[in-house]
Amino acid sequence: MKNHNLTAVHEFILKGITLRPELQAPLFGLFLIIYMSTLVGNLGMVILTMVDHSLQTPMYFFLRHLALSDLGYSTAVGPKMLVNFVMDQNTISYYLCATQLAFFCVFITSELYMLSVMAYDRYVAICNPLLYTVIMSQRVCQFLVAISYLYGTFVSLLITIKIFSLPFCGYNVISHFYCDSLPLLSLLCSNTHEIEVIILILAAFNLLSSLLIVLVSYLLILIAILRMKSAEGRHKAFSTCGSHLTVVIVFYGSLIFMYIQPKSSHSLDTDKVASIFYTLVIPMLNPLIYSLRNKDVKYALLSTWKKVRNIFT
Repeated sequence: MKNHNLTAVHEFILKGITLRPELQAPLFGLFLIIYMSTLVGNLGMVILTMVDHSLQTPMYFFLRHLALSDLGYSTAVGPKMLVNFVMDQNTISYYLCATQLAFFCVFITSELYMLSVMAYDRYVAICNPLLYTVIMSQRVCQFLVAISYLYGTFVSLLITIKIFSLPFCGYNVISHFYCDSLPLLSLLCSNTHEIEVIILILAAFNLLSSLLIVLVSYLLILIAILRMKSAEGRHKAFSTCGSHLTVVIVFYGSLIFMYIQPKSSHSLDTDKVASIFYTLVIPMLNPLIYSLRNKDVKYALLSTWKKVRNIFT
């Protein structure tokens, strides 16, 4: 039975990543570097795909919005976590907690579908190259991105409103370093069965439906590549998918590890490490993966760097 002490909760206390004082300073330095790298890398990718004419294609249009999604959910979590490292008490106000949860849900959900849209884009490019510009027109690309954001907003508002419309008990300590839905549920006084079922259904649907699109797209891509007679053509097809496939494996792998493992094997520390990985590390890695594995991006970076250097010399 839950304690029905309905004391109004005006703020929450975040337990953070660690309670050991000697680790606060080094962890602050580490995560500051990670977040600044995320900020520079993803903003750089957004600007590069906007200003470089060679990157004005559907593939890089989706990459730009992937970078915006990465930037969105890492910024929802990162700055507040960094502030808490240097504060005596890790508190977050009631409304800021709701806002953090809402923005995190918007961008993490939109990222799932952005990755599946990018997989579909690669399928069309490799399996229907002659119709690529017709199928992946500018209007279609904008529609697919808009649907990802709108659906992410719907999921976010549904979960956030459901949780924060219920009363919290007097106990306000969140066993996490940000306001996530599952730790918040344990602080609610009323019956949480309905919202738990909603979160479970949405999480399963979002993960499985987006992953199914990715898997089907890459299965069809693999069949098309195996049918190619030219070794050069096969290599080119693989190279256009390499960066995206790497990002997909890293992102879905960490989410599956977090949510599909048996409940008996869950531990708070393991969940925190997994959360750090997909909320802070992956958004930093994505622009690096696309920069290091993609010739077009590397060429655009060098070209832009030369132009900037010529302006100032």
